[in-house]
Amino acid sequence: MIGRASLVLGLITIFIALPRIATLAVDRQLPRQPSAEDDAYLKEIRKWRAERLDEINGDNGWTTLVGLFWLNQGHNKFGSDPSNDIVLPRHSSPKFAGSIRLDKDVVHLDASPNAGITSADGSAGKMVLQSDAIGKPTVLKMGSLTFFVIKRGEKFGLRVKDKQHPARTRFAGLDYFPIDLKWRLNAKFEPYDPPKIVPIVNVLGMVENMTSPGALVFEMNRNTYRLDPVLEKGSKQLFIIFADKTTGKQTYGAGRYLYAEPPGSDGKVVVDFNKAHNPPCAFTKFATCPLPPRQNRLAIRVEAGEKKYAGAGH
Repeated sequence: MIGRASLVLGLITIFIALPRIATLAVDRQLPRQPSAEDDAYLKEIRKWRAERLDEINGDNGWTTLVGLFWLNQGHNKFGSDPSNDIVLPRHSSPKFAGSIRLDKDVVHLDASPNAGITSADGSAGKMVLQSDAIGKPTVLKMGSLTFFVIKRGEKFGLRVKDKQHPARTRFAGLDYFPIDLKWRLNAKFEPYDPPKIVPIVNVLGMVENMTSPGALVFEMNRNTYRLDPVLEKGSKQLFIIFADKTTGKQTYGAGRYLYAEPPGSDGKVVVDFNKAHNPPCAFTKFATCPLPPRQNRLAIRVEAGEKKYAGAGH
């Protein structure tokens, strides 16, 4: 009789406690209420994504690239006629638009009078063209085309953009992993003295020796990881070229890029993988993207930032 009473009492106790147990279980599954700081961060990421979209598919975005033509010493004739050294889209260029002459390290433009080529200073006829090697290049426009000179290693090339390019008009959009604050990390900055020279290979096989001011050291899932950021010409931002265990699967096969501000007075650097993004080569075959150095290939799945582009690239 006592045993049966104890059993009944136990069942009653469990029955009374069930709602409380269920409530606790639900509470553990529900995310905490977002704070004002969380809201500000979400706005920051959404703003960054909007700027990123314009960088890729705006009037001057990477999807507008239609050509990269390496210049030979001497005259390089350009226009829509197939006999030119540089053949441009017919809808925006006359058959013979002029010549670009490479004289050692100096690039000259000799535009045809009827080509309608303009620069920031007005109409462009004969002029010296500044490359991107030491600052902003001289940008020329003709119809829907924009073109300018780049320098990679010892080679000069003409980069041509067309805002009517099908890669832009058929743009597939950008896809991201969910925003996750755990991937916004405070990395320790360990300076190199002297700064480290890191050979960076690009997709064309060219090698550029870039400077790394120090290593970024961070922890994830109780493991420690290191990255060597490099400095681009004229910039103090840390440029991180990296790959991880999602590379070639959920993310672009040639790695991703990330920028970070220089270390603060506390020696920390915010490394926000929610802002990791694809290199231009994910969207066009006419880019010269640097590839991750061996030490920046992380043995971890970075499920944050931009995913592989669904459209065509290389």
